[in-house]
Amino acid sequence: SKWKDGKGDVLKELAVACKKYGLKFGVYISPWDRNHPDYGTPKYNEVYINTMKEIFHRYSPIWELWWDGANGEGPNGKKQEYDFPKFERTMQSLSPGTVIFSDIGPHIRWVGNEKGIAGDPNWNYLDTEGFKRGNGAPATDTLNHGNYNGKHWIPAECDVSIRPGWFYHQEEDNKVKSSEVLFDLFLKSVGRGANLLLNVPPDTRGLIHSNDSAALMQFKKIREQSFNNNLLANSKMQFKSHGIDNSLNNLLFQKKYATNGVKSSQFNITFEKPLILNCIELKENIREGQFIRNFKIDLFEGAQLIHTINGTSIGRKRILTFPELKATSFQLVIDEASGKEKISSIKAYHIENTLVEK
Repeated sequence: SKWKDGKGDVLKELAVACKKYGLKFGVYISPWDRNHPDYGTPKYNEVYINTMKEIFHRYSPIWELWWDGANGEGPNGKKQEYDFPKFERTMQSLSPGTVIFSDIGPHIRWVGNEKGIAGDPNWNYLDTEGFKRGNGAPATDTLNHGNYNGKHWIPAECDVSIRPGWFYHQEEDNKVKSSEVLFDLFLKSVGRGANLLLNVPPDTRGLIHSNDSAALMQFKKIREQSFNNNLLANSKMQFKSHGIDNSLNNLLFQKKYATNGVKSSQFNITFEKPLILNCIELKENIREGQFIRNFKIDLFEGAQLIHTINGTSIGRKRILTFPELKATSFQLVIDEASGKEKISSIKAYHIENTLVEK
């Protein structure tokens, strides 16, 4: 490369910048190096392994390794048989704390689309027996939702690009996703208990284009404005834990139970005064697993039931939006759970109406 007279080290600069700004550093290493002379032979797997070793020795700590299943013929007409089991054993010895993404994990699964949308419901469990990484993964619908009674804990990551394609093209400068579209994707990924992996390609200068930057900064502003005011902070919460009836200020509940959660089949939240709201956020204590299978929220104005929300999965975070309404209380009922279900957070917000899906 002519960049920096062939002496540049873009991964080093990125790793240093991530450390400087407190960001976790991850690397995508494409296995499909079809132009390598050894591609399509057993030797190529060693080339790939040596690539991983070089990167992890030079630039650790690396938080996430992104394995793509991309595979096809090289110029020599050969197609590579990737040795993912050996890749994984190598990674365990190199950096056991790194989380690995692929279509079936071992730690994070592909969500089954490149639209940035997790399924509803979204289970953090997945059955992988009989499937191979990069070839013959479960159906995309299964990856999108996970398995209700899956054996392995492999939560979903939702990958999507801010542009129509993954790389920079000048003709796409006016096709950047708007901040409103990005927020909608946030609700359908993070808001369904998954992670959002948003691709933002650098332009020909090696910088983020101004259109992409503007959309990102407005997206940040929308998130902050939407979720900076928990309307339940001074509300009264009643629930039963370990057979004892509890009554707490909701803010105290957030502080007391945020780590371990509380096991209860019913929570009653009464507002200090009538509230205008259109969003409720729930969190489950996933340190012990994802156990809640079905739940219901009934919103009341006085004694009158005015709206009901039926849900299934919660997981790390569930953001539920609905048409704006005025309420004085609501009740969360866990209708079905498979084990140690524990709610660790209940919050409510009023989001700009135009941002809430009708």
